[in-house]
Amino acid sequence: MFTESPIETSSPDMSNNVSSNRPALGVLQGAIERAQSSLLGLQNPAGYWVFELEADCTIPAEYIMMMHYLDDIDEELQRKIAIYLRSRKNPDGSYPLFTGGPGDISCSVKVYYALKMAGDSIHAPHMKQLREWILAQGGAARANVFTRIALAMFEQLPWRGVPYIPVEIMLFPSWFPFHLDKVSYWSRTVMVPLFILCTLKAKAKNPHNIDILELFVVHPDEEKHYFPERTFLNKCFLVLDKLGRVTEPFIPKSMRQRAIDKALAWFTERLNGEDGLGAIFPAMVNAYEALLLLGFPKDHPNVVIARQALEKLLVINDNDAYCQPCLSPVWDTGLASLALLEADKQGNANSLGKAYDWLKSVQLSDEPGDWRVSKPDLAGGGWAFQFANPHYPDVDDTAVIAFSMAESSQSGLDESIHRATRWIVGMQSQNGGYGAFDVDNTYYYLNEIPFADHGALLDPPTVDVSARCAMLMARVAKDHPEYLPALERTIDYIRSEQEADGSWFGRWGTNYIYGTWSVLLALEQTHLPKTDPMYTKAAAWLKSVQREDGGWGEDNLSYHDDQQYRGRYHFSTAFQTAWAVLGLIAAGEVHSPEVSAGIDYLLRTQQANGLWNDPCFTAPGFPRVFYLKYHGYDKFFPLWALARYRNELAKQ
Repeated sequence: MFTESPIETSSPDMSNNVSSNRPALGVLQGAIERAQSSLLGLQNPAGYWVFELEADCTIPAEYIMMMHYLDDIDEELQRKIAIYLRSRKNPDGSYPLFTGGPGDISCSVKVYYALKMAGDSIHAPHMKQLREWILAQGGAARANVFTRIALAMFEQLPWRGVPYIPVEIMLFPSWFPFHLDKVSYWSRTVMVPLFILCTLKAKAKNPHNIDILELFVVHPDEEKHYFPERTFLNKCFLVLDKLGRVTEPFIPKSMRQRAIDKALAWFTERLNGEDGLGAIFPAMVNAYEALLLLGFPKDHPNVVIARQALEKLLVINDNDAYCQPCLSPVWDTGLASLALLEADKQGNANSLGKAYDWLKSVQLSDEPGDWRVSKPDLAGGGWAFQFANPHYPDVDDTAVIAFSMAESSQSGLDESIHRATRWIVGMQSQNGGYGAFDVDNTYYYLNEIPFADHGALLDPPTVDVSARCAMLMARVAKDHPEYLPALERTIDYIRSEQEADGSWFGRWGTNYIYGTWSVLLALEQTHLPKTDPMYTKAAAWLKSVQREDGGWGEDNLSYHDDQQYRGRYHFSTAFQTAWAVLGLIAAGEVHSPEVSAGIDYLLRTQQANGLWNDPCFTAPGFPRVFYLKYHGYDKFFPLWALARYRNELAKQ
């Protein structure tokens, strides 16, 4: 992702491109077998696949900050994380949210602080360059809310520089404009222990008394612009924020204690063993620190397991180390199984059977879950994204896995498939679409509260998740028409969301190529003719953004309202090329020169070990705010595309 390079704005002329010639069947088969062998070799003996899940440098920096907050510093681990951090900077010294992206002020501030904690001199060239970049952006006071909260805990800025989020929020009734049930699962799990930390004004031990006052343009005590006004509604919330601070001294101690007890009980119920609160790092570290702040001893079982959950996220190599935001075994296993089904359903039956046995063992049923607030009578049946996260089954994962099981035709899976499909139908939002974890989580006004400057507080329906649900329902409805009404509503929603150029937005993968691929695979399972405008416009758009080398690529900057990046990138990637090829084949374009050229790109870029190696980030955690690199995407998606191409040619 090198933003200084020009973006291609015209598609190649495949009629004059030698790479559009159909590859020899033997070459194609050999590539499939090598990729398949490598993927099978990465399967865990228990049956699942799990690949590294890498985020930007914020989380590794936060891990170092956590050690200094607690005065529990593992010097060797800190040294390795610091090596990792130094290797990820931009040429201008800043730190981006994804490889090659523009510098981000919040990430850069945390990395600077972490490196200073790790012993880097402020006079070192990389620190001087980073500091000058941060100051040029307005200084650390311009960092986002989460960064400012961390700085307040380290006494680097006053608590008035962070939103007023008292723990008494836990006592609000469900009808109140702000309530936990009105925000996304990730927001809930992060916020509840954070209420305790902010209300009690947690103070870091900071054993070496490391400060970063040199990152402020104006002394933090004198800064008056921690909360820039964005909209009229945002201004109203800022007034309420000030009112809350004024009235805080009048909150009865008994009420405060009752709220703290309720917050503690809420996240204790969801601690989730060694997989952690919400199974995501920000929630897990907040819970760990909140438990200690409330006086729990380090050897208390909940404290011990909370720390173990954090350590489980570490990737420690010979030279460096980093911390993952979460683990993705269920998602990785579902997608790997789809690739292996396409490659050789019969030959891979044993490995697939092991995968399905493991998946069946972690399918959820009657466990308590936050989704039951809106759907109390709906029987469970979903899967979480991680090894365990029973309060938060993932709609997207559930659809992928149940579809894979249905496609496998293996025995003993019908109960799992239909439990999952019934749960999917029950999780449909009013507009026919699907969110990732909740139903109708569309309280958009909450994105204007001071705490929500990241704009990722909610979990509304999105096209890519909805497409996966449609793909499952259409597949299963061939023998079970009771799923058809929900399917029809979802197709109507998808149709209404198609962009004017024929593409679809991708919420959980980068970006329009991902969204368009997701929809085309879903439509293929339906009875819609491939002359339908949804097909034809989408296929035309995919062709229009193909690169001259035959591949496809799309920059994460396409999430930043810059139309020149929509479906475009400075180079092709194997995983995005695979998405485009799979989408075009689903649209009936298997014999098009664009598909042949895409297959040729995948063959040319395959490594000797049968895999691919894309350096870039593959998906947003939250568009504009947080991005992810799924290390499995360049391992199973290209295999899936090559195998699908071979299988379609064999039908002719």
